[in-house]
Amino acid sequence: MNRQTVKTLKWISGGLEALLGIPIIGGSIVLGFAWTPLIIMLVFHIVVLIFAKNVGVKANGNILGIVTSAIGWIPIVGMIMHILSAIFILLDAASQDKKPDIIDMKE
Repeated sequence: MNRQTVKTLKWISGGLEALLGIPIIGGSIVLGFAWTPLIIMLVFHIVVLIFAKNVGVKANGNILGIVTSAIGWIPIVGMIMHILSAIFILLDAASQDKKPDIIDMKE
């Protein structure tokens, strides 16, 4: 696992959070699939968090995403939390470019 892979996963998770934050569309997705998207996003955020910690990258947005997945079933609060999570995750993904990737010579 490298920083670029984590960055890509953050862009994906941020995009999915943004989709779930769209007022009627996101709510329809969550309700239409019986809250399963919240469970999937919870697992996805945990995976991204673990990968980010393994390569030494901050994952504050994904931590917020975990909280969002836990309380996302509340109608208006969930929408606001999905939007905030998307913003923070996408900012995390965009800010990673400052550190160069370290090549792992163990292979």
